[in-house]
Amino acid sequence: MDAALTPAYHEVRCPRCDWSAEPSLNPPRCGDCGAMVEPQLELTALELERAQLAERSFESMWRYAELLPIEADAAVTMGEGATPLLDCPKIADEVGVDSFSLKIEGENPTGTFKDRGATLSISAANALGVEEIALSSAGNAGHAAAAYAARAGLKAHVFLPARASFTMKAMVNVLGGDLTVVEGRLQDAGRAFKSALEDHPEWHPVATDHTPFRREGKKTMFYEVAEQRDWSVPDHIVYPTGGGVGLLGMFKAANELLELGWIDRLPAFHAAQSTGCAPVVDAFNAGADDITPIERPDTICGGIEVNAPGAGVEVLNVLRESGGQAIATDDDAILDAALSVAGLEGIGIAPTAAAGVSGAAALVDEGHISPDEDVVVIATGTGLKEPDVLRSQLMRHGI
Repeated sequence: MDAALTPAYHEVRCPRCDWSAEPSLNPPRCGDCGAMVEPQLELTALELERAQLAERSFESMWRYAELLPIEADAAVTMGEGATPLLDCPKIADEVGVDSFSLKIEGENPTGTFKDRGATLSISAANALGVEEIALSSAGNAGHAAAAYAARAGLKAHVFLPARASFTMKAMVNVLGGDLTVVEGRLQDAGRAFKSALEDHPEWHPVATDHTPFRREGKKTMFYEVAEQRDWSVPDHIVYPTGGGVGLLGMFKAANELLELGWIDRLPAFHAAQSTGCAPVVDAFNAGADDITPIERPDTICGGIEVNAPGAGVEVLNVLRESGGQAIATDDDAILDAALSVAGLEGIGIAPTAAAGVSGAAALVDEGHISPDEDVVVIATGTGLKEPDVLRSQLMRHGI
């Protein structure tokens, strides 16, 4: 077993057909069905008690290193994670629930939750000894990958769609990444990336459908939510959903903590999307087992404009197994939710993140969340990534 792997990481397993293989820094896809595998921890052998965490400084997601597949000593890190969980009483009143909190992922080093996946995927690449990494992205994951690659001394090749914001494109360049801007949308950038991989076998792919370490990093969001609430599980977690990898990671984390006996139940996990790109909502409402791609996605929320989530089967399973829902709201409602959060609570969140807020309000309106229940929304990124979009919405209201 590689020295960079944690002792508890004992195998990888397919979530669809239970195929398994030895633990690895570069796990293969399932040998039977081709799905993305997941690192599995031997929790009974875990040398960590819940009380020990209280003795550790709350300054990085690597405080949970024993629950991650890669050793902290091998981490390429910039202090990601350990983000605030803020009570938002004014938004609770507006949404119509007793308790409403935002997990402020905009306080990560590059401004979004993508840093959690980047630290693990780049750490694995670095431990493998690769020199160049590559991925396609709507923007934020590319920004994060370029930053962590620079931190590790690796070259990053990033493929972004033309519609990605200037900030994201600029920061890939500033961080030393090799940026390719592709006309069209995320799926077009993805095709260009996969074509380039065929010509560059030396590139190590860290796209979300190439490595399970992205979702492993994102599972730490739930570890933190549970600990920040003194291990009291919220009734509902609402997650702005594009590819849905963070949703999968948090559900996995919740089940790990349940098996460890650190929590006593699971929350309901909900997927929030835009009506302009809602393949998960469509499939969930139709009772389908997999996602039908959206031919012409169209939403201002580029971070969740994923027309065909590769892990759609697993996302639908998480929603159904946890008792959650899939909900879509239109872009106006999403942008207005971002303005409400800013104006009422003083917190600037990205349009994509605000889909979770408008989604939570819609879930209350439709009776899926009761007024006496508590809600946590994962605010996936800072409003500083796209302030022009938020300012434009203000101007539409004549402000």
